Amino acid sequence: MIIVITRPEFFVGEAARIAELLTSGTADLVHLRKPSSTSDEMELLLRQLPPVLYDRLVLHDHFDLAVRYGLRGVHLNRRNPQPPMGWEGSVSISCHSLAELAECRCQPYAYMSLSPVFDSISKQGYRSAFTKAQLDEARRLGLIDQRVMALGGMTFNRVKEVLQMGFGGAMILGDAWK
Repeated sequence: MIIVITRPEFFVGEAARIAELLTSGTADLVHLRKPSSTSDEMELLLRQLPPVLYDRLVLHDHFDLAVRYGLRGVHLNRRNPQPPMGWEGSVSISCHSLAELAECRCQPYAYMSLSPVFDSISKQGYRSAFTKAQLDEARRLGLIDQRVMALGGMTFNRVKEVLQMGFGGAMILGDAWK
């Protein structure tokens, strides 16, 4: 699975680019991550997208919009640690250590991200937190499997590599918006 995460800031032509990523088969899902956005700004972006794509969108903020627009899912994080009341859609979560991943695996999350797997492209100085040996051992122990998406330093060219490492897919930010 390939999941693209939006840049944190809005930009002209963003809705068209998101639609292109999803309709071309480049991405299976797009995570709308705009930590500084207002609900109105996020809603404006959603309204620019064809409703047929809503079931392939996941929000990191403003979860009420996921309910209102019937989006696929919500992604839990430090800002938003709980899904909205009564939410029945997909729930995913960010993990930044193998211990955190082990804890999250006990919950019914659709998938979990693990980061940073490689040195970040979009965040200066954000270095890989794991050695190859640690990732191999995590896979052997069943921590890394189809429910875990590699994040951090991911490029479209590295998707095959992380699949071979046992991840279920990749979450791509920097490489998707060059």
